[in-house]
Amino acid sequence: MKPGARITANPKLSDVQSRRDYRRIGITKVGVKGLRYPILVLDRQNGTQHTIAAFNMYVNLSHRERGTHMSRFIEVLNRHRGEVNLKSIPVILDDLVKKLKADSAHLEVEFPYFLEKSAPVTGAKSMVFYTCRFLASTVTPPASPRRARGRSRPDPRKDFRVEVEVPVISLCPCSKEISRIGAHNQRSLVAVRVRYSGFFWIEDLISLVEESSSAPIYSLLKRPDEKFITERAFSRPRFAEDIAREVASRLRRDKNFTWFKVEVESFESIHSHNAYAYVEEGKAIE
Repeated sequence: MKPGARITANPKLSDVQSRRDYRRIGITKVGVKGLRYPILVLDRQNGTQHTIAAFNMYVNLSHRERGTHMSRFIEVLNRHRGEVNLKSIPVILDDLVKKLKADSAHLEVEFPYFLEKSAPVTGAKSMVFYTCRFLASTVTPPASPRRARGRSRPDPRKDFRVEVEVPVISLCPCSKEISRIGAHNQRSLVAVRVRYSGFFWIEDLISLVEESSSAPIYSLLKRPDEKFITERAFSRPRFAEDIAREVASRLRRDKNFTWFKVEVESFESIHSHNAYAYVEEGKAIE
């Protein structure tokens, strides 16, 4: 722009992304990734909990269109400020489909979740951090060529999964069996992802995992608490395989969970590698 040139009040700006594309290649997922945003999630103890989430938001893009409208993803999220929870996410997906005129929408929300825990003997209180994720999608199948003219399109297929990563203690059964004194133990990370039919609390899923391990993790332990946790872990030796199977067994008994996967990674204290176990069970989404 030349010095002294006037700026037009309402310039006619070219909408480049709305132009036609002729390569005939549709985009499966397009959108925004790594967007940090404050949210409010449900908390059984306090009602709600404020936290900061990382959002990935996508829709599909027709082979005819050159680009999507990135700003519209933020507009949809702004409309649901403070309402991101298990009940509102399907509504957000529907809004993405309508706002961006898409056939599918995908939402991934990762956030830190804090629980106040009391030490097992002294009752000393501290906050423990867990990583949680909401993973949701809605996809409308293409209409069949044989479908009668004027008939509506098939109903969208919706999928919603919740994941939580829970740090725990695992004590090696083999080490305990063969050692004259003591046994090696380490911190393990258990990631559980579930599909479900009815509402559940994140805290219950965390408790289920902790009860399946050698012992839970705390941020603050006094000497009596440390003694209790050390002896508890020693009395409950668990391989990575044991934890994975125990978590899966407890999930299997709860009919609310229609599908699950369990990953256990033990950060070995006497090896240069980690131990890993994986279980998946339930009906797949067709």
